Amino acid sequence: MSELVDARGLSCPQPVLDTLAKITAMGSGELDVLVDTEASKENVARAAEGKGWKVVSITDEGEEYRLKLLKE
Repeated sequence: MSELVDARGLSCPQPVLDTLAKITAMGSGELDVLVDTEASKENVARAAEGKGWKVVSITDEGEEYRLKLLKE
């Protein structure tokens, strides 16, 4: 089952900080991250990849983005 970080409405760098805290706590697994700006989308993806997580998909859901992250 996937975990969720809902960072909609938060200004950078908070979405990145929340995502990094969650992936550190999880260690591995599946994580969905919701953001609502292009900058947050790019920064979260870059930060996760820097920690060894794979960005499986980025879905545009209207006014927000869903990033699916995975680390096995």
